[in-house]
Amino acid sequence: MTNHQLTTLFLALALISLLAFGAGALARRLRQPPVVGEVLLGVLLGPTLLGEAVSGALFPDDVRPFLTALANLGVALFMFTVGAELDTGLLRGHRVVAGTVAAGSVVLPFGLGALLALHLFDSHPTADRTGFVLFMGAAMSVTAFPVLARILTDRGIRHTWLGAVALACAAIDDVLAWTLLAAVVAISGAATGSQWLLLLFVPYVLLMFAAVGPALRRFLAGPWAANRGRSASTVVTLAGLLASAAFTEWIGLHFIFGAFLFGAIMPRRAARDTGDGRPDPAAQVPVPSGRVSERVSERISHLNDLLLLPVFFVVAGLKVDLSGMDGGDLTELALILVVAVGGKFIGAFGAARATGLPGRPAAALAVLVNTRGLTELVILTVGLRLGALDDRLYSSMVVMALVTTAMAGPLLHLILPTRPAAQDLPDAAPYPISTTRAQSGGESGT
Repeated sequence: MTNHQLTTLFLALALISLLAFGAGALARRLRQPPVVGEVLLGVLLGPTLLGEAVSGALFPDDVRPFLTALANLGVALFMFTVGAELDTGLLRGHRVVAGTVAAGSVVLPFGLGALLALHLFDSHPTADRTGFVLFMGAAMSVTAFPVLARILTDRGIRHTWLGAVALACAAIDDVLAWTLLAAVVAISGAATGSQWLLLLFVPYVLLMFAAVGPALRRFLAGPWAANRGRSASTVVTLAGLLASAAFTEWIGLHFIFGAFLFGAIMPRRAARDTGDGRPDPAAQVPVPSGRVSERVSERISHLNDLLLLPVFFVVAGLKVDLSGMDGGDLTELALILVVAVGGKFIGAFGAARATGLPGRPAAALAVLVNTRGLTELVILTVGLRLGALDDRLYSSMVVMALVTTAMAGPLLHLILPTRPAAQDLPDAAPYPISTTRAQSGGESGT
């Protein structure tokens, strides 16, 4: 790396961090999640607005590989936090409606996305038709769990009945979407390693949950880690998630799955100390809000949110070029939006109504699960790397991710101008309802 490249890289990082902070702040002023402003910034810094000459001067070709490396690190850390934030406890008391709505919001969009892919294949041919069809179905099915949580928090309904069910649906959607994407990566034949290596993923998952997870729980809850302060637990977690990401990348399944899996095995319960300096693994006690995983993931995500993810937005935006869109491209974009929004909304709304929910709560759930955000952008970059998307279709899909994320807040306000109360729910709901919590509001921060 030359002196000029290092200087340019530092200046580019300074520019990205400052502009991303401003874009996120502006998005908050407009009552939008910060990710909307940050993704839009990435697009605007690319050739769409500034043109290739200015964009190339700000981020020269010889510096972009280094930015891409930092962006990949940011994505790995993000996927870890997504896995760490998944909580099966969200399903407690909401299994029927959450499972039904999640299934409806995945199956219908996947089917419609696959049909749309068959229509688009002639104008966007790829080496693997099956991989393209499956990828488009998976891309239409995703829900952004972290962005959805932020929207619910900003609206003060994260701890209401609606917030709990929406987060449970998003958690199920995320697991299903990543499973579908893993299948796409395996089937597409675009993996970097030998195909037989993919067979190692199943025993690897079993090993992570059966051995690594319990060992990690004992370490993080033990007195040694506590006495050493924050550094020991953070370093061990960082090393583990990066090693897990490296393994899944090596077997050809993309590093995001390894990072996500390591986050998913982060402990939600802590071991009680026996009094002699050893944790008692037999005495498991619940900890509020998954404290064991949160105390580590919050430290990891802090720098990531301020620097590495904004780098990812810029790197992703540099590949988006909307300046040359013609009538055919606009028609395709319209079809993508109709399938993405309509498939999610109809699938989720119909499933919610089938469980006995009234119209307004069912519509609110359908709007919320349409949120795609950064999770969609991660999937799209995987598709671009696999060759499942060309540059034109990638650009249209990024626009879809922006639109579906930006519309969630305003539509939710139109459907439910006030917080959902007990009278908004059916008399014979198949899940317990806490009237006090539903009416009391929620958090004030993330």
